Amino acid sequence: MLEVRSTHGLASNGRALSGYAAVFNSEANLGEFSEVIRQGAFRDTLDSGANVRALYHHDGSALLGTTRGGSLKLREDAKGLAFELALPDTTHGRDLAILVDRGDVAGCSFGFRVKEGGDRWEQRGSTLVRELLSVDLVEVTLTSDPAYSDTTVALRSAKEAADALGMDEFLRDPIMTGEYRQRPGVNFLWLELCR
Repeated sequence: MLEVRSTHGLASNGRALSGYAAVFNSEANLGEFSEVIRQGAFRDTLDSGANVRALYHHDGSALLGTTRGGSLKLREDAKGLAFELALPDTTHGRDLAILVDRGDVAGCSFGFRVKEGGDRWEQRGSTLVRELLSVDLVEVTLTSDPAYSDTTVALRSAKEAADALGMDEFLRDPIMTGEYRQRPGVNFLWLELCR
């Protein structure tokens, strides 16, 4: 299951961008549950040398860089998953530099898959909380301002993903309806989280 989360914090240095694609230990309300990313959640991906792509708006045809090519550098620190991206001299790269400088693009997302045993669910009072402990990082994405209320974005983003993929059944999934149980056949989840 591919999942996507968003955060703020882009900085431009001419042709390079830096920021945090994820912030640790900050509980975020995703509507039907809250989620916390724990320090070390990306460690296995970073240690393995797996290729992680930098994209514009989760669009695979808008490639901005890769860890394999050296244009995307990732590291975990006490705050979160930090990145540095050398923008390519392409239409997407030039346009993105302008959009970041103007403040039109001010957020980051990341796509991931939860590893076996890589999350923990806990009921805290009336709130169901998911802790992400270990994930396979797939992408870091630069995106336009993701500053919407958590619930609205989660539902809107899920609907957009379902519509784009022709997945009407997706919106009836237990995670979207609030029924917390395992269900085979659901292999994609698109949610955006804003800080």
